[in-house]
Formats: sequence, C-alpha cells, structure tokens
Amino acid sequence: MDIVYKVMLVLHLLSWAFILGSLVANLKDAKIAKGAFHAALTALVTGVVMVGLKEMGDGSVNHMKIGIKLLVTIVITVLTVLGEKKPERVTKGYIGGILALVVLNVSLAIGWGDTHTA
Repeated sequence: MDIVYKVMLVLHLLSWAFILGSLVANLKDAKIAKGAFHAALTALVTGVVMVGLKEMGDGSVNHMKIGIKLLVTIVITVLTVLGEKKPERVTKGYIGGILALVVLNVSLAIGWGDTHTA
C-alpha cells in the first residue's frame, strides 16, 4: 500500500503543479488551459484515494482538514469547468481567484497537520 499511496501522492502533486502553472501561463490572455479541468479532476480523485488508503492503514486522518481541502478542490474544479465551457466569462480576476484557491489548498496541505507518510 505504501507504493500505491506514494504514486497517488506524486500524481496529486503533479496535478496541482499543472493547474498552477497553466493558470499562471494563461493569466495574461485570461483563458483556462484545456487540460486544467482534467488536472483538477485528477487532483480530486487522487486526494480522495489517498485519504481512503490512509484510513485503511494505521494512519489517522484530520477530517476537518480533508473536508475543507475537498470543498476548495470542488470549487476549483467547478470554476475550471465553467471557464472552459464559457470562455467569455473568464477574466484576469477569475483566473486570479482560481489561483488564490490553489495556493490556499496547497498551503493547507503543507501548513496544517502532519507530513505525507503512509
């Protein structure tokens, strides 16, 4: 299970890196990158899988932290979907809002609680 957890963690981190990088790269043009939705969905799914793996093992899970991070991730996913479906609504502020949520989510992961160990 340790290997599966670490693979999920790598995919999770790569997904957030893609979202962050694509939003920063497209901030000037005020558009959502084509793969941002898939990256957000991958981050969502791998995060849920990691929580499930941690619950199955001996690790304890901070449910408050997971709930808040899940809510922020769902909002990010919805905003990327809406931005891809209706590109005319995407502004620099819209992208900045998603960027702020991504930074919040990563900050919560790093600053709140224990490290990522299986």
